[in-house]
Amino acid sequence: MERQICRLFLLSSAHGGACADIWACIKKYPGNFPKNNQKEGHNMIFDTHAHYDDEAFQEDRDELLNSLSTHGIEAVVNVGASIQTTKNTLELMKKYPFVYGAVGVHPSETEELNDNLMDWLKHVSGEKKVVAIGEIGLDYYWKEPDPEIQKHWFVRQLQLAREVKLPVIIHSRDAAQDTLDIMKAEKAGEIGGVIHCFSYGTEMAREYLNMGFYLGIGGVVTFNNGRKLKEVVEYMPLDRIVLETDCPYLSPVPNRGKRNSSLNLPYVAEAISQIKGISPEEVIKITNQNARNLYRL
Repeated sequence: MERQICRLFLLSSAHGGACADIWACIKKYPGNFPKNNQKEGHNMIFDTHAHYDDEAFQEDRDELLNSLSTHGIEAVVNVGASIQTTKNTLELMKKYPFVYGAVGVHPSETEELNDNLMDWLKHVSGEKKVVAIGEIGLDYYWKEPDPEIQKHWFVRQLQLAREVKLPVIIHSRDAAQDTLDIMKAEKAGEIGGVIHCFSYGTEMAREYLNMGFYLGIGGVVTFNNGRKLKEVVEYMPLDRIVLETDCPYLSPVPNRGKRNSSLNLPYVAEAISQIKGISPEEVIKITNQNARNLYRL
């Protein structure tokens, strides 16, 4: 019976569904899961924003990452959020050929930054397979760090990205206008990048799209209360959408509340396809190319 259940999950996967439950079956009955018959290329998924160094993956990180290509995941960008997680990211991208890295400090961790660490970020940004500066930006959800500290290091990291000629990954939460004002002042459109886990409305989306930025779309687009993001996806051109997990966070329905991974991205592609009126395969193909354009691969 368990084997039959796993086969049902496999059939679901073949039609665009993959989930954390499948991963449990893979581990129990690996012989029941044939390798993905797609050749490497633009018909596979590109996860533009993940945190596989997170402790949530401590027990099965290697096993999970090594399984991704057999389930239609071509590439992943692991994103630094502090100095330590940036170091972790550098190690992951060296270990796994399909993992790229972004180096930077999340606004919530900016109190740790200083000139010496900025010099270090500049140095490691030159390493092979580093594709972006990020994630950087503003986050006013918590009271600390002080907004002025966040703004200072946001500007400094934008300037670093310009200097080393890499795109930026922008994190912005409850700080819409300040984020936009700084990006305009720093002419971020000349730098390029993505607004990660986009959470604002169509008017703010228009501002960033006019600057030439991509918008990162993840599990929230599947939520019942994700109406605002669905409106943004309907409004924006398909050639500016990139897929992301932000794993281990923000799992899509039907796995909301569970640990997220790149295996869940077919659910996101399916949701986008329904909004756009095209096939999930077309969404995957186009967003893969968008990711390559974003990260200049």
